Amino acid sequence: MNTQAPLSFTTGDVQAASTVLTATATQLQARGRTLWPPDRLTPEHLERHYPPGGWHVAWNAPGQPVGCFCLLTSDPPFWPHDPPGEALYLHKLAVHPSAQGQGLAHTLLQEAARVTALAGRPWLKLDTDASRPALHHLYDSFGFERCGQRDVFGLTVILYRLPVRAQSGGLQ
Repeated sequence: MNTQAPLSFTTGDVQAASTVLTATATQLQARGRTLWPPDRLTPEHLERHYPPGGWHVAWNAPGQPVGCFCLLTSDPPFWPHDPPGEALYLHKLAVHPSAQGQGLAHTLLQEAARVTALAGRPWLKLDTDASRPALHHLYDSFGFERCGQRDVFGLTVILYRLPVRAQSGGLQ
């Protein structure tokens, strides 16, 4: 159920993305479900490993960052056979703990699909840890198709893709 207030989105704010990611990772780690090591979520680390313009941050009305994701134009480790221009690749989707339970993950996915369509890419693609059933449910419920499995960097991941319509900016 989507009960959140209207959000605004900005791009390129690595500091805000780091804030959301660190809060989310710390909460998960406290629950014994480490997703990302918090020391790899500093702005400096994110700037070294992700393009600054790829970061998208959702802000609530009081001006707090409540969600983020990063879109890449290629992702060879996970999608080595994709031709250039086929997709945008979603990484580091996160909802700040203070905003969880309001349907924000789906809102972030809608925004990622919208940006992908505006970029003229027919697919939004992602990978997720094969041992994360809650994430599988999120992506399945949004309409992503499972399209493979890979072992990358010692991790088994499930590959997902979502068709988007470039010409209308909407989902297929």
